[in-house]
Amino acid sequence: MRENLLQQLIDGLRCLPGVGPKSAQRMALHMLQRDRDSGERLGSALLAAMRDIRQCGRCRNFTENELCDICNDDERDSSQLCIVESPADVMALEKSTNYRGCYFVLMGHLSPLDGIGPEELGLGMLERLLDSATVRELTVATNPTVEGGATANYIAELARNRDVKVLQIARGIPLGGELEFADGGTLAVAFADRTEMH
Repeated sequence: MRENLLQQLIDGLRCLPGVGPKSAQRMALHMLQRDRDSGERLGSALLAAMRDIRQCGRCRNFTENELCDICNDDERDSSQLCIVESPADVMALEKSTNYRGCYFVLMGHLSPLDGIGPEELGLGMLERLLDSATVRELTVATNPTVEGGATANYIAELARNRDVKVLQIARGIPLGGELEFADGGTLAVAFADRTEMH
């Protein structure tokens, strides 16, 4: 027997991180009881986003166009490249720092146990970018976790083999933490005090 629409809505909301059965039920009932217009806007925005948002052809960040706004910005310094794990990290750095270079978004970190290797992170694309000789300085801003550290070391080696200077953000970020959850002040200081990786 097919689930009714209310249960389908509740189950659909549960796919969001941190949303359990009770929270999903509360959200669904709220939209149906008090805010159907917002529910319809949410549904339309969700459908459009799933259909039209893709990865930037240069940095892998999310965009509706071939290149994202940052990669399309002539004011950005393409000789500087910052490596991050997720689009949320780009948003956090853009909000908290005065960095004017470009980014490369891994969409994760190396995790052989989970089947995530260099190909899944687009590292072939990164190597081609490094081979183009436009990048002179690479800042590694992966999360301070074991996986983030392993990913940082792997990428640093790729850059050093091409004589690209490699920096890493200072560690005001707690070990095991994630950039997107760091407060703006800590993130700004960590980025401003980045050091060369050895």
